[in-house]
Amino acid sequence: MISRGDKVSVLDEAVDGVVVSVEKNQVTIETSDGFTMTYFVNELIKINNSSNLEQSIRSFDLTKIKKEKEEPKPRSFEKEKKIKGEIPPPEFDLHIEKLVKNFRGMSNYDILNMQTETAKRHIEFAIRNRIPKIVFIHGVGEGILKSELDFMLGRYPNIDFKEANFQKYGQGATEIYIKQNVK
Repeated sequence: MISRGDKVSVLDEAVDGVVVSVEKNQVTIETSDGFTMTYFVNELIKINNSSNLEQSIRSFDLTKIKKEKEEPKPRSFEKEKKIKGEIPPPEFDLHIEKLVKNFRGMSNYDILNMQTETAKRHIEFAIRNRIPKIVFIHGVGEGILKSELDFMLGRYPNIDFKEANFQKYGQGATEIYIKQNVK
Protein backbone atom coordinates (compact mmCIF):
# COMPACT_ATOMS: atom_id res chain seq x y z
CA MET A 1 0.00 0.00 0.00
CA ILE A 2 1.47 3.30 -1.09
CA SER A 3 0.56 6.42 0.84
CA ARG A 4 1.50 10.09 0.88
CA GLY A 5 5.10 10.71 1.99
CA ASP A 6 6.41 7.28 0.97
CA LYS A 7 9.63 7.03 -1.02
CA VAL A 8 9.03 5.16 -4.29
CA SER A 9 10.89 4.07 -7.39
CA VAL A 10 9.45 3.66 -10.89
CA LEU A 11 9.83 0.07 -12.07
CA ASP A 12 10.84 0.53 -15.72
CA GLU A 13 12.60 3.88 -15.37
CA ALA A 14 15.48 5.25 -13.34
CA VAL A 15 13.21 7.64 -11.43
CA ASP A 16 12.87 7.96 -7.65
CA GLY A 17 10.66 10.30 -5.69
CA VAL A 18 8.31 11.03 -2.84
CA VAL A 19 4.54 10.46 -3.09
CA VAL A 20 2.65 13.76 -3.22
CA SER A 21 -0.88 12.39 -3.71
CA VAL A 22 -2.75 9.13 -4.25
CA GLU A 23 -6.05 9.02 -6.15
CA LYS A 24 -7.57 5.57 -6.75
CA ASN A 25 -4.89 3.71 -8.74
CA GLN A 26 -2.88 6.80 -9.81
CA VAL A 27 0.00 8.16 -7.77
CA THR A 28 1.62 11.59 -8.21
CA ILE A 29 5.25 11.78 -7.14
CA GLU A 30 7.81 14.55 -6.87
CA THR A 31 11.10 13.29 -8.28
CA SER A 32 14.48 13.93 -6.70
CA ASP A 33 15.04 16.46 -9.54
CA GLY A 34 11.92 18.42 -8.50
CA PHE A 35 9.56 17.28 -11.29
CA THR A 36 5.97 16.19 -10.60
CA MET A 37 4.94 12.99 -12.43
CA THR A 38 1.90 10.68 -12.31
CA TYR A 39 2.08 6.87 -12.50
CA PHE A 40 -0.21 3.92 -11.94
CA VAL A 41 0.23 2.10 -8.63
CA ASN A 42 1.45 -1.06 -10.38
CA GLU A 43 4.30 0.91 -12.00
CA LEU A 44 5.81 1.91 -8.63
CA ILE A 45 7.64 0.11 -5.86
CA LYS A 46 7.93 1.38 -2.32
CA ILE A 47 11.49 1.95 -1.10
CA ASN A 48 12.12 1.04 2.51
CA ASN A 49 14.20 3.44 4.52
CA SER A 50 17.41 1.60 5.42
CA SER A 51 17.69 3.41 8.75
CA ASN A 52 14.24 2.05 9.68
CA LEU A 53 15.45 -1.43 8.78
CA GLU A 54 18.50 -1.10 10.98
CA GLN A 55 16.34 0.29 13.78
CA SER A 56 13.89 -2.61 13.52
CA ILE A 57 16.75 -5.13 13.60
CA ARG A 58 18.11 -3.50 16.77
CA SER A 59 14.68 -3.69 18.39
CA PHE A 60 14.75 -7.51 18.46
CA ASP A 61 15.45 -9.03 21.86
CA LEU A 62 18.19 -11.53 21.07
CA THR A 63 18.09 -13.22 24.50
CA LYS A 64 14.35 -13.79 24.16
CA ILE A 65 14.82 -15.38 20.72
CA LYS A 66 17.61 -17.66 22.00
CA LYS A 67 15.44 -18.71 24.95
CA GLU A 68 12.54 -19.59 22.62
CA LYS A 69 14.86 -21.69 20.48
CA GLU A 70 16.15 -23.62 23.51
CA GLU A 71 12.65 -24.52 24.77
CA PRO A 72 11.54 -27.93 23.49
CA LYS A 73 8.65 -27.75 21.06
CA PRO A 74 5.61 -29.96 21.70
CA ARG A 75 5.29 -32.84 19.27
CA SER A 76 2.73 -32.52 16.53
CA PHE A 77 1.59 -36.12 16.93
CA GLU A 78 0.54 -38.21 19.87
CA LYS A 79 2.47 -41.37 20.47
CA GLU A 80 0.29 -44.34 21.27
CA LYS A 81 0.54 -44.98 24.98
CA LYS A 82 1.18 -48.59 25.91
CA ILE A 83 0.17 -49.97 29.26
CA LYS A 84 2.47 -52.64 30.66
CA GLY A 85 0.95 -56.07 30.19
CA GLU A 86 -1.62 -54.81 27.66
CA ILE A 87 -2.30 -57.22 24.83
CA PRO A 88 -2.21 -55.53 21.42
CA PRO A 89 -5.44 -55.71 19.39
CA PRO A 90 -5.72 -58.52 16.85
CA GLU A 91 -4.86 -57.43 13.32
CA PHE A 92 -6.52 -58.96 10.27
CA ASP A 93 -5.04 -58.41 6.83
CA LEU A 94 -7.83 -58.37 4.24
CA HIS A 95 -5.57 -58.38 1.18
CA ILE A 96 -6.78 -61.19 -1.04
CA GLU A 97 -3.34 -62.83 -1.29
CA LYS A 98 -3.43 -63.27 2.51
CA LEU A 99 -6.89 -64.89 2.42
CA VAL A 100 -6.54 -67.49 -0.37
CA LYS A 101 -3.63 -69.34 -1.94
CA ASN A 102 -4.73 -68.75 -5.54
CA PHE A 103 -7.12 -66.01 -6.61
CA ARG A 104 -6.47 -66.17 -10.35
CA GLY A 105 -9.94 -67.22 -11.48
CA MET A 106 -11.76 -64.85 -9.11
CA SER A 107 -13.56 -61.75 -10.39
CA ASN A 108 -13.29 -58.40 -8.60
CA TYR A 109 -16.77 -59.00 -7.19
CA ASP A 110 -15.73 -62.40 -5.79
CA ILE A 111 -12.58 -60.91 -4.25
CA LEU A 112 -14.48 -58.04 -2.61
CA ASN A 113 -17.17 -60.44 -1.39
CA MET A 114 -14.59 -62.74 0.19
CA GLN A 115 -12.85 -59.79 1.88
CA THR A 116 -16.10 -58.39 3.34
CA GLU A 117 -17.30 -61.83 4.47
CA THR A 118 -13.96 -62.41 6.20
CA ALA A 119 -14.22 -59.03 7.93
CA LYS A 120 -17.80 -59.80 8.98
CA ARG A 121 -16.71 -63.18 10.46
CA HIS A 122 -13.95 -61.49 12.46
CA ILE A 123 -16.32 -58.79 13.76
CA GLU A 124 -18.92 -61.36 14.81
CA PHE A 125 -16.20 -63.38 16.55
CA ALA A 126 -14.91 -60.28 18.38
CA ILE A 127 -18.45 -59.37 19.52
CA ARG A 128 -19.15 -62.92 20.76
CA ASN A 129 -15.85 -63.13 22.62
CA ARG A 130 -16.00 -59.57 24.00
CA ILE A 131 -12.80 -58.45 22.29
CA PRO A 132 -12.83 -54.63 22.69
CA LYS A 133 -10.68 -53.64 19.72
CA ILE A 134 -9.56 -55.13 16.39
CA VAL A 135 -7.70 -53.75 13.38
CA PHE A 136 -8.42 -54.46 9.72
CA ILE A 137 -5.59 -53.85 7.27
CA HIS A 138 -7.24 -53.13 3.94
CA GLY A 139 -4.59 -51.15 2.06
CA VAL A 140 -5.04 -47.88 0.22
CA GLY A 141 -5.81 -48.88 -3.39
CA GLU A 142 -8.88 -47.25 -4.91
CA GLY A 143 -10.73 -47.26 -1.59
CA ILE A 144 -13.47 -49.70 -2.59
CA LEU A 145 -12.79 -52.19 0.21
CA LYS A 146 -12.50 -49.37 2.75
CA SER A 147 -15.84 -47.90 1.71
CA GLU A 148 -17.46 -51.36 1.87
CA LEU A 149 -16.02 -51.84 5.36
CA ASP A 150 -17.27 -48.40 6.44
CA PHE A 151 -20.75 -49.23 5.15
CA MET A 152 -20.77 -52.63 6.86
CA LEU A 153 -19.41 -51.29 10.17
CA GLY A 154 -22.00 -48.49 10.16
CA ARG A 155 -24.75 -51.11 10.36
CA TYR A 156 -23.56 -52.34 13.77
CA PRO A 157 -25.02 -50.19 16.58
CA ASN A 158 -22.37 -51.20 19.13
CA ILE A 159 -19.29 -50.46 16.98
CA ASP A 160 -17.19 -47.34 16.51
CA PHE A 161 -14.41 -47.20 13.97
CA LYS A 162 -11.72 -44.81 12.77
CA GLU A 163 -8.50 -44.83 10.78
CA ALA A 164 -5.81 -46.79 12.60
CA ASN A 165 -2.53 -45.32 13.85
CA PHE A 166 -0.84 -43.75 10.82
CA GLN A 167 2.67 -44.33 12.15
CA LYS A 168 2.08 -48.03 12.55
CA TYR A 169 -0.21 -48.88 9.60
CA GLY A 170 -0.07 -45.94 7.19
CA GLN A 171 -3.36 -44.96 5.57
CA GLY A 172 -4.55 -48.47 4.83
CA ALA A 173 -6.02 -49.66 8.11
CA THR A 174 -9.18 -49.21 10.19
CA GLU A 175 -9.46 -49.59 13.95
CA ILE A 176 -12.75 -51.04 15.25
CA TYR A 177 -13.95 -50.48 18.83
CA ILE A 178 -16.64 -52.81 20.12
CA LYS A 179 -18.69 -51.22 22.89
CA GLN A 180 -19.32 -53.61 25.74
CA ASN A 181 -22.42 -53.63 28.01
CA VAL A 182 -24.67 -52.05 25.37
CA LYS A 183 -28.34 -52.59 26.17
